[in-house]
Amino acid sequence: MAIWIGFIALVCVLLALDLGVFNRKAHAIGTKEALWWTAFWVALSLLFSFAIHYLYGNGWVANPDGLSSREAVLKYLTGYLVEKSLSLDNIFVIAMIFTYFQVPNKYQHRVLFWGILGALIFRGVMIFLGVILITKFSWLTYIFGAFLLYSAYKMWTSNESVHPHSNPVIKYVSRLFPVTKEFHGEQFFVRRRHILATTPLFITLLVVETTDIMFAFDSIPAIFAITTDPFIVFTSNIFAILGLRSLYFVLASVLDKFKYLQHALVFILAYVGVKMLLVHHVHIPEWLSLSVITVSLTAGVLVSLYMQPESADTSGKEEVADTPENEEAAASSQPEG
Repeated sequence: MAIWIGFIALVCVLLALDLGVFNRKAHAIGTKEALWWTAFWVALSLLFSFAIHYLYGNGWVANPDGLSSREAVLKYLTGYLVEKSLSLDNIFVIAMIFTYFQVPNKYQHRVLFWGILGALIFRGVMIFLGVILITKFSWLTYIFGAFLLYSAYKMWTSNESVHPHSNPVIKYVSRLFPVTKEFHGEQFFVRRRHILATTPLFITLLVVETTDIMFAFDSIPAIFAITTDPFIVFTSNIFAILGLRSLYFVLASVLDKFKYLQHALVFILAYVGVKMLLVHHVHIPEWLSLSVITVSLTAGVLVSLYMQPESADTSGKEEVADTPENEEAAASSQPEG
């Protein structure tokens, strides 16, 4: 129990430093700053694998599956990579939500911070409930596996459209509180003539939270295909989410350049679903899963970069050359004789 309390305290300290010290003043997060934060979260997540090795090697945490320290580290890293890769799809949707509500860049960090804090709490509850259910009802792994395959299919065929106006949570909140038409700095609530009103920033936060809940129904079963060890599931999930905010500011402006990354995420989700369906029949080593996920993500990035469409300038020149006016101009410019 002391290890759990210590880890949760560490997360609280990191979140407090993030919002209360380093990002106290509202400002637009630049790519350089986001890269530094992303490197920090990734490095911290990888360093924690040494803590996993030490804790499991010395028996300081409950080990229901009897994992060796090496096996625990592999499962932690695989689970972290699965959750991190699936969170990329979440970034696509968050970018569209911010565009839909026209949230200024300097306020996006606040929405993401509280959105991630809510995600940590909700996923923590889901993880503990999921571990209890799978421990008592092992046949649930087949349902989770089938659900992951269905999620992969939906991700493959989905156009990623976002419709905040049809969100039932938003409709309910709009009935309780009036919504202002303009932003009021970083405030979620303001008082108008002694009446409490919500701002568009709070509505944006609600949409981010509810969409993350939908994504959690994919990512939480995915980690159970790797392990059902509560500590590994929880820590790998938490570290993957903690770096989501900074990763968003790194990728948001270049998401359209990685169109084939979506196909890699579909493959990963399908692979994890099949792994969960076979968990009681075929042993798939963790190094193989780690390799499959790494290769899939790398291939998605490389193919996206290699298959970049031709520049708009070239196509524009071709279209101008085909117009009648330019054909006449070209003919008149030909040398006589």
